[in-house]
Amino acid sequence: MAAPLYDDLMLDHIKNARNYRALPDAQCSAHVSNPLCGDELTVYLSLDDDRIAEVGFQASCCGIAMASASIMTEAVKGMRVMDAMNVLREVTEMLKRPADAAKELSVEQLAVLEAVRNYPARVGCAALAWTALENALAACGRHAPGAPRPA
Repeated sequence: MAAPLYDDLMLDHIKNARNYRALPDAQCSAHVSNPLCGDELTVYLSLDDDRIAEVGFQASCCGIAMASASIMTEAVKGMRVMDAMNVLREVTEMLKRPADAAKELSVEQLAVLEAVRNYPARVGCAALAWTALENALAACGRHAPGAPRPA
């Protein structure tokens, strides 16, 4: 039997989203949308050398996207950019297909995101915040190794 999509931790991140705020002094940001469901999300980043000093987000989205964004901001805040990129890649792969757990996320956080894999129509919702993070890092001039750089 599949894990329930909305468990207590997921509901807590929906009701009490962490880092739900614009960052007026953000060095970069990225806005993404999911045309299939209408979700929209913006991620804001402030970097301190090679660390994500502050991260925030604002959204008009479903609960899955909200919880995923909340989890993402908690996970990457204070992280080295390269480590955040590694987590981003691991979470993205995990959402696409069974994969090893993202090492930087807690077991509880992973359980929330892994449950989404059992609901394929909702994977795009969970991935939205992570796509915004990737785009915001690119806007800051940070790119994953081997990733194409914008022209």
